[in-house]
Amino acid sequence: MFRGVLDARPYPDPDMAHRDWASIPPRQVALADLVTTKAELRLDVLLAEDSTFFGDLFCHVVEWQGVLYLDDGLHRAVAAALHQRSTMHVRIARLADDGTWQRPSGS
Repeated sequence: MFRGVLDARPYPDPDMAHRDWASIPPRQVALADLVTTKAELRLDVLLAEDSTFFGDLFCHVVEWQGVLYLDDGLHRAVAAALHQRSTMHVRIARLADDGTWQRPSGS
């Protein structure tokens, strides 16, 4: 289902505000290309119908050193897999090796 499962972020904290994430257009990625940064999920959150009510509709992914890490949205990714979807739309923030956010062109 996922490329890998971790229990922590291997990359520096991206220190991005909600508006920074919102400035990144979503794109489709395969679940099999993602490495999770959380090893556990809560079923009550997974099954909640309003799980994105206060958050972004799209999962947040950090691309660091050529790897796509699922930073936020594990529950949505697992729900997609349970619905037999192999891809999902995400926002991808690219971090330089030193952890600085590489803003999308035109920002």
